[in-house]
Amino acid sequence: MPHAFKSWLPLARESLSRFRRDRRGNVAPIFALAMLPIIALTGTAVDYSRANAARTEMQAALDATALTLSKEAVGMTQEQLNTKATQYFAASFANLDAKGMTVVPVLTTPQAGSFTLTVTASGSVDLRFMGVFGQSSLPISSSAEVKWGIKKLELALALDNTGSMAQSGKMTALKLASHNLLTTLKNAAKKLGDVKVAIIPFDTTVKIGTSYKNEFWVDFNQNDINKNSWEGCVQDRDKTNGVNNNTKDTTPVEGDDHTWFPAVQCGSLVKLMPLTDVYDPNGFTDLNNKIDAMTPSGNTNTTIGLVWGWHALTSNLPLTQGAAPAADLDKVIIMLTDGTNTEDRWSSTQSAIDARMQMACDNVKAPGNNIRIYTVRVIDGNANLLRGCATNPTMFYDVEQASELNGVFTSIAQNLASLRISK
Repeated sequence: MPHAFKSWLPLARESLSRFRRDRRGNVAPIFALAMLPIIALTGTAVDYSRANAARTEMQAALDATALTLSKEAVGMTQEQLNTKATQYFAASFANLDAKGMTVVPVLTTPQAGSFTLTVTASGSVDLRFMGVFGQSSLPISSSAEVKWGIKKLELALALDNTGSMAQSGKMTALKLASHNLLTTLKNAAKKLGDVKVAIIPFDTTVKIGTSYKNEFWVDFNQNDINKNSWEGCVQDRDKTNGVNNNTKDTTPVEGDDHTWFPAVQCGSLVKLMPLTDVYDPNGFTDLNNKIDAMTPSGNTNTTIGLVWGWHALTSNLPLTQGAAPAADLDKVIIMLTDGTNTEDRWSSTQSAIDARMQMACDNVKAPGNNIRIYTVRVIDGNANLLRGCATNPTMFYDVEQASELNGVFTSIAQNLASLRISK
């Protein structure tokens, strides 16, 4: 091979190698190709962000729609539910990116006295960037579910009206708390018959009223009371022969005075109020007026207050307004006192009276009665006794200041009239 050719060949190979390694001419097209996925990802993120914002607003509107509609859903036709749900949703949802929104409400009754309202919304968000890749819209949907389990409620308020309730603002606080409890329950009721409340003021006696003076079960002989001058109060029933009717809901029997209620005089104690419908405007007013009429006086016997709260919730004598137990009916007693037991028909020994109180608590909570007990101790009283009387320890409230009563009653009322967004 000629020498000149040999010297040229390495130079040619080096030049070809440098040409292959040189990328300066490809920078612009490579950069353009690299930017395409970046632009696509950025556009996708923007579109998804818009869709997510629309769905968030949709969820808030659905929550508001479900809560509002639940207050009137029972008894509506499906057409009425559809109309109302659409109206309420439109009033709460104003996202301009969402298109073709539909709202579907479904009301179900999983069990007697229990309701579930599910409201579902669906639609789509137009895509500004992803449309370049063939997708013009993104579907969005969500739902809200409201459950309410108030069932029907029969509630007896057994409220201490003894003289010590005049101290430390306790009676004033009790009245405020009771008014607010009644209002909460009235607002939770959907129709007549949903919520009924009895008010049982007590000291060592309970005033049932003179309208019962001709009933066979009022015993005027025990304390030699003149029927015509009787003020309407009764004391604990008999506890002889191991029967302890003073701690039971035993039905009075003609001819058996051990089952009767001894009449006594009673001073300023306000008359009890049997179960009364809070949804009825007149009933609601009467219940509130009864609360306002309570006047503190006398000594403490919690047993008689609890037992008459029990009487108020059953259908047998002496009070007959209570309905038969049912799966869609809750029966509840709220027992409030501010002091230790000091006196009953049988004893002025606190331990003996407390023992009868515990017996009454156990009898009320016996299986088959289906009655729950909340107990509230206001500043003073036997905390252990009241805690043990409650259906469970979480249903006992120990109030150290009268001003706490409103919060306690509000908490109880909300538990009794539960309405919540479940998801």
